[in-house]
Formats: sequence, structure tokens, C-alpha cells
Amino acid sequence: MQTLRSVAHIFLAQEIEMGHLPVFQALPTEQIRQIDPFLLIHHFGPFETYPGEDPIDLAPHPHRGFEPVTLMYSGSIRHKDSRGNEGIIGPGDVQWMTAGKGIIHSERASSAYRETGGVLEGIQLWVNLPKKDKLVQPRYQQFAADDFPHIPCADPLASIQLIAGEYGHQKAPIETFSPILLLRIHIKQGATCPLEIPAAFHAGLYILDGSVTLNHNFSYGDRTLLHFRNNGDGIVLTAQQDTRALLLAGMPLDEPLVQWGPYVMNDQTEIMEAMRDYQTGKMGFYID
Repeated sequence: MQTLRSVAHIFLAQEIEMGHLPVFQALPTEQIRQIDPFLLIHHFGPFETYPGEDPIDLAPHPHRGFEPVTLMYSGSIRHKDSRGNEGIIGPGDVQWMTAGKGIIHSERASSAYRETGGVLEGIQLWVNLPKKDKLVQPRYQQFAADDFPHIPCADPLASIQLIAGEYGHQKAPIETFSPILLLRIHIKQGATCPLEIPAAFHAGLYILDGSVTLNHNFSYGDRTLLHFRNNGDGIVLTAQQDTRALLLAGMPLDEPLVQWGPYVMNDQTEIMEAMRDYQTGKMGFYID
């Protein structure tokens, strides 16, 4: 019999500016730095742009020691990096980039999206790397929406898509450095969806929009992050409105964490080394 997890913290995502792009930051917060191994949750959009407008233009910038992950919901973004990787991330697609020892990349709206305009929406996550893998060679993984398996739910009005990890006897195509479970969830109004979470995993649920009742108890709405206690092996969601949510769960690394801007390491010396390596070109060179 499933033991339901209770809520440790409730956070409303706060609007911040990334360049000229408004994003909603659900993690980190003043109360907690991470839901180990997840370091950051940024939700951008949905907002509509007109032909010729450039809604997102993040100039080349470095990363080291973690994995930036982008999940697109609508619109499209062009990725390019110092390792020669380049790709267009469209609706439903996922980009999972391992910064490792260091990479420089840019993120911009694709030329096709800028020409037509439309609605742009996505989520970026930062997933920490274990200490032993902080300086691995950078890696780029990109998969289309149809590459991710759909998991049957008892209620046909609920859909679960497996983005990372294993669930329901299926395995996602993305490779991770530590055990991760990432589920993209859509629930129609009135539907109920039970979800299993490995008991040892730290876990959170980010609600993009809609409203859900958790464990037949309290309801939560738009842009809310629920951080769960490790006191059960699942949760139950019932939609009061059509709802989109993202379940993030992973085996905690339980390692020291030192972060400075785009670098995530285990001590201050490693942060200084990252800054020096970027300045001396050891993270490669970005050519547009």
C-alpha cells in the first residue's frame, strides 16, 4: 500500500529578469538552496511575441560542474556551444547539457520563431553533478517530444511522460550521472493521478498552471513548487482545473555545495579555478 508524502515547503515562483527576459524562479529560494540534486527551476513564459521580435537572446556564457536542462512547451530556441553542438529545441523537446569541466553556450529564439512570432514557454532546470563527475567532458543530449515514453495512468484524462529515469517498467532515453526521475504531467479537470516516488529520492512538484488537490487534502495553483518530505513513496494529484506539472525527484548527492554564478563546485578553490580556466580559454571558444 502506498504511503503518501507530506509537504515540507510551499514556494510561489518569483519573477526576476534574465537579460530582458522575464522568468519565474521557483528554486533556489531564501528558505532552501536546493532540492538535492536540483539546484534551479526557471519557468519562462508563456508570453506572445510578434513577427520580428526577439524574446530571448542570452549571449555566450560559461558553465561548469552541473547540467543545464531545457524543456520546451511552445515556441523554439536555438542552442549553440563551444563544443560545436547546435540545435533547435521545439515544442515538447528536451535539451540535457552536461557542462562538466566547462562549456560556453548561447540561447536564442530560433530564426523560424522570430519570423512568425507566437507563444514562447519553457522550463530550465539545473541538475548538480556528483563530485567525482564535476570535471567530466561536456556532453550534449537533445531529444524530440516523441522520443519520450508515455506512461499509462488509471485515469485516461491524465497523461504522464517520462523525461528522465525509469518509471512504469519504461526507461527514458536521457543518460544521467546520478539516479533521476523527471515526469511531465498533464491532468484534465476532474482526473486523479497517483504517482510513485522512490522512497530514498528527494522530490518536488512544480505546477506550471491549473490547480490540483494533493493527497485528497489541500489544493495548489499556478507557479507553485511543493517540496516533499522523505516520508513516503508517492503522491496523489486530483485536478480542479486542467493542470500541467513537473515532478522532479532524485537521489541526493549529500555533498558540499559552493556556487558562484554559472559555476557549481564543492569548495571555493574549485570556483576560483573555474573562473581562471574560463578566462584563459580552457573552456573552449565560442564562434557564432
